[in-house]
Amino acid sequence: MSRLVLDTVERVVGTYAVAFLGLLLADGFDLTNLSSLKAAAIAAIPAGLSVLKAAVGSLIGDQSTVGWVPKNR
Repeated sequence: MSRLVLDTVERVVGTYAVAFLGLLLADGFDLTNLSSLKAAAIAAIPAGLSVLKAAVGSLIGDQSTVGWVPKNR
């Protein structure tokens, strides 16, 4: 797997985990009700947006990463 794909996967998984845990903590961390499933679904939105951000970053930033910061000269 290429480095850019691994970088993107790491960012997406991290974004999903942080968003999901944040929503669970805000909801009271009850995994037995339907609102927890809603939190899981809602947490996928920022993770999906991080894929788009990574795609743009691979075009405008340093070519060895999906970040938006340009490579130093």
